[in-house]
Amino acid sequence: MAPRPETGRYGRCAALLLSLITATGALTGCDLLDAALDRGCEDSKSRIEEAESYSILGSHPEGAIVPKGFEDIDSGCWADSGDAWVYANQIYVFPGDRGDKTDVTEYYREAAKRDGWKLFGAYDPAGSGNRAKPGEPADLCFTLGKEDKSTILNVAFGSGDELTLSEERKPGTEFSSGHGYRVTIDSTADGSPNGCPD
Repeated sequence: MAPRPETGRYGRCAALLLSLITATGALTGCDLLDAALDRGCEDSKSRIEEAESYSILGSHPEGAIVPKGFEDIDSGCWADSGDAWVYANQIYVFPGDRGDKTDVTEYYREAAKRDGWKLFGAYDPAGSGNRAKPGEPADLCFTLGKEDKSTILNVAFGSGDELTLSEERKPGTEFSSGHGYRVTIDSTADGSPNGCPD
């Protein structure tokens, strides 16, 4: 039988240190993970301000209103998927019988084109992925093409609950009839290429 190697004081210290690190990691792992994921949002203020500056966020068809409590553009940076993204968005609603989704779709197709955006695709709001024909209501996605490969514009329909899901605010009575939609500018925080989903 071979003699057992002597671990000595260094071996016990290493084992104790490893146990301490493991326990600390287990107790604070979520905080460390959150901090690691947020690192991509550092120094993103100028990119957020750039996203907020797009005039199309304040543009809407006649009859659309900004719901009470949503007057300010919602903007920020999030990195919970591992990649950091900056965003700026504005929610609108057509209360009652004013306007319809087709009017909204056509309005943003034209407004975005005037501002240099290129329509990537129009999607069935039901999520089937079918491209909608001109004159039909659809969620929209635009890019700026060669001028800016990191920024996209989305116009998406949804209920008050769907549109305000990530917000701390609750949808108001304006959402109880009619329909709502969100205009969003999304961009990678580091300026790397981004695109509309297929």
